[in-house]
Amino acid sequence: MFTGIVEEVGEVVDVRTDDDVVVLTVRAALAAEVGHGESVAVNGCCLTAVVTGPGAATLTLELVPETLKRTSLGAVGAGSGVNLERAVPAGGRLDGHIVQGHVDGIGTVVSRTPGERSDEVRFSLPAELARYVVEKGSVAVDGVSLTVATVYPDGFGVALIPTTLAETTLGSRAPGDPVNLEVDVIAKYVERMTAGYLQGPGFGQEGVAR
Repeated sequence: MFTGIVEEVGEVVDVRTDDDVVVLTVRAALAAEVGHGESVAVNGCCLTAVVTGPGAATLTLELVPETLKRTSLGAVGAGSGVNLERAVPAGGRLDGHIVQGHVDGIGTVVSRTPGERSDEVRFSLPAELARYVVEKGSVAVDGVSLTVATVYPDGFGVALIPTTLAETTLGSRAPGDPVNLEVDVIAKYVERMTAGYLQGPGFGQEGVAR
């Protein structure tokens, strides 16, 4: 489990293909503290570190076709910056919100309105995710825990503080760029568990949301 509080922006230094697997090598200071087999959120996607060790300067991560299909990581190349977060330890502080690192869909930066020190950014999102995004709720964008400021029929808007702009890749995202989205897992569980009891517009005979 993660919190959506980015620890570091790593740099992709190598991308290679090994049959149907894409292997990413990412330079990052936190690589020295990640053990083989540990989970790392890379732009919000939970990946397994496969080659590490004490004093290591890079992380090696494997992307299978399912990951490439469901996330934007297939678009990263050498020189790309990626948001990194290690799994939260049991008993650790939950500073952001509950993030699984299981990307629900890919959105797009629609627009950004710079302020004097902060930015307002609007994102699109897949229609099937819209019901999980609510004003003042939480959403993870490229692994960054954000509060939804505005809800639109086809997306949502957020306000980015100076720290987020400076310490994550969201500071350089431009209109048209793809982003990984993860909605609130609690909302999904609530919907699933109450589906059989709900009736009315938007629900089928068995209460399943359309």
